[in-house]
Amino acid sequence: MRKILVLAAALVFVVSCSKDENKLEDDTVGVHFAAHRGCGSMEVLEEQLRADPSLAGRMQRIEQLTERAISEGKLVNGVIEIPVHVNVLYNTAAQNISNAQIQSQIDVLNEDFAGTNPDYNLIPADFSGVASGDIKIKFIWDPTTGTSRKSTTKKNWRTNDDMKRSNKGGLNPTDCANKFNIWVCVLANNILGYAQFPGGACATDGVVVHTNAFGRGNYPLFASFNKGRTATHEVGHWANLRHIWGDATCGNDFVADTPVHNTSNGGCPNQPHFSTCSGSPREMTMNYMDYTNDACMYMFTAGQKSRMLAVFGSGGPRSAFAQP
Repeated sequence: MRKILVLAAALVFVVSCSKDENKLEDDTVGVHFAAHRGCGSMEVLEEQLRADPSLAGRMQRIEQLTERAISEGKLVNGVIEIPVHVNVLYNTAAQNISNAQIQSQIDVLNEDFAGTNPDYNLIPADFSGVASGDIKIKFIWDPTTGTSRKSTTKKNWRTNDDMKRSNKGGLNPTDCANKFNIWVCVLANNILGYAQFPGGACATDGVVVHTNAFGRGNYPLFASFNKGRTATHEVGHWANLRHIWGDATCGNDFVADTPVHNTSNGGCPNQPHFSTCSGSPREMTMNYMDYTNDACMYMFTAGQKSRMLAVFGSGGPRSAFAQP
């Protein structure tokens, strides 16, 4: 088992989890071929920690609560139903995604979090003993009332949360305390998505997913990321999961049953794929919290399940979602 490091120390080492720098000076750059997964969650967290010095303390308390809930077995029982509100920002008619496309993403989330995804049976025998199975989290979206749409002149959006603010041309979240908000828009530099970790402000809580990586679809420029797994990855962050490599060389993701990784993995690595970290463990490249292609990620672990469920437990930062 890996030693669980103090979160406050880990926060000092927060780095961007996007391999593309978000340096656009305007919004005139179009969408280009996306060759690798870019997640902006850690970059956003770094900015939030700079802007709000009290956030590190809140996250440290969440980490202590999480460790205690796991060690004492005080996790949520039954199925947690998460009401979803989708905010669509579009510059062209094609970007105004259909209800069918939204439903396809909800279907992917429900499959991946229930362990009913068709590729779940591809989990290698080495990892089958730690696979999460059904996490008991279900996503509920109402096609009649669960969507807000807005036409915009912006061609793309940075990871500065402007898409979450009506006064910046975006859309304010709907009932942020009781609904899980997803913003779907074209992100600059082909960032595929980002999430806000537990502990952040309600007004910016939720996840953002690139229009061309949302749900199951036929996106020629995003052919490696068209099975809806970007949202699965970002929801993992929203529920307090870190990247499997801990955003450092042989880093710590605060989960005991995930192997230590050298760094992120992209594409579809040949199996088995071994780390050069201490003990040369086999890397779990098919984990949703790595950077592999959508077709090559298909599992959470039991430890990740426990960590996610802890934030919905009594006193947890997302406990409101577990209330009847």
